[in-house]
Amino acid sequence: MKSTTHDEYIASIPEPARQRLLDIQACVGALHPDATRCISYGMPAFRSRRVFFYFAAFKKHIGIYPPVMQDTALIAELAPWRGPKGNLSFPLDQPLPLDLIGRVAVALRRQYDAREKA
Repeated sequence: MKSTTHDEYIASIPEPARQRLLDIQACVGALHPDATRCISYGMPAFRSRRVFFYFAAFKKHIGIYPPVMQDTALIAELAPWRGPKGNLSFPLDQPLPLDLIGRVAVALRRQYDAREKA
């Protein structure tokens, strides 16, 4: 059965990934209290006019999508976690850089808001 809410998705994920998803959800929610939680492409996401931040658990990592494209300093800082398409992969056996993930959420919202205005 596909999840229809963040809570359903997160409840279906085993530890240690579950707590990491809860931490990401709380961080992004605090930074963007006006954003709506949703499920998109089968993943928990945040929407403000359109979806700007996706996150999901996998066997060995937490993924964050889409890639940051406009903040060159942040892109350079994210290099250790960036995949070939720019998406982020945070291994479950390493500490989760929650502050950095929060900065990613802010950058992605700015990125998408700029597209809306263009």
